Amino acid sequence: MSPPPPARTPRVDLARLRRGLPGDVGAALDRYERHLASERSLSPHTVRAYLGDVVALLVHLAGGAPEHVAVEAVDLAGLRSWLGVQHSAGTSRTTLARRAAAARAFTAWAARTGLLAEDPGSRLVAPRPHRTLPQVLRPEQAGAAMAAAEVGAEQGDPVALRDRAVVELLYATGVRVAELCGLDLDDVDYSQRVIRVLGKGSRERVVPFGVPAERAVRLWVESGRSALVSDRSQKALLLGARGGRLDPRAARKIVHDVVGAIPGGVDTSPHGLRHSAATHLLEGGADLRTVQELLGHATLATTQLYTHVTVERLKAIHDRTHPRS
Repeated sequence: MSPPPPARTPRVDLARLRRGLPGDVGAALDRYERHLASERSLSPHTVRAYLGDVVALLVHLAGGAPEHVAVEAVDLAGLRSWLGVQHSAGTSRTTLARRAAAARAFTAWAARTGLLAEDPGSRLVAPRPHRTLPQVLRPEQAGAAMAAAEVGAEQGDPVALRDRAVVELLYATGVRVAELCGLDLDDVDYSQRVIRVLGKGSRERVVPFGVPAERAVRLWVESGRSALVSDRSQKALLLGARGGRLDPRAARKIVHDVVGAIPGGVDTSPHGLRHSAATHLLEGGADLRTVQELLGHATLATTQLYTHVTVERLKAIHDRTHPRS
């Protein structure tokens, strides 16, 4: 099972906090960091988030004093206390569930490596996260967004060409924004119209795309990319304004700007385009297993979330159009 997405922890100086920890705790965290990165193949962002949660837990158990932190102080009561303080502060159920998952991952590792006599996290019960989906575009809204990006690119401006390639690929393939930004030039096979994607847990998959996305990507590579390329570009398919690999935050702004400009004031994110792509595939007759493979979900249960969206939409259409609804 893939790890849950990392929670948005408060911005803290993790490096400074770790420098204030006792030497044995710092060494344990170094080993745990290597375990997350090498053995579990988690992304740098996820590793940092998990470590931030663990350090916050340890400092909480030490009464806020990093110099008094001890791994062996972690017990079930302490875990409950840590989550309880956050709950009282108004932390959402989803964030609490994610931080509890980070704590359980650490205690399980600590017990396996002998740092803890037993695993207290195995008995920790945390609230189930609310499974919410972002707003899903209607097919005509998605089409309007792609058309708007195409019109914007007609003058041949390199940034506009890139932006069109971004939204076309996101909607055509349903890839995650980090996967999109991680694409290299040789990850695109134009003859087969597929991209090779490195997903969560370093799992590789091949995802097809259609003719409009092919045109957008070809035009960007052939007519736009050279204007932004620099020594920092290397083999990155999509580039930022300064020539480096496109950052996911910049990709999110591109999507907000392009989709937000269509009539109706629709606002969505790259994640919204991913959900829209999955929903439209299911509505078009694709089976769940195929959509699971395309999206790179580790379990079918995650993909099944999209069936709720399609059923609700079908019910709404039925209520609006059937004479005996």
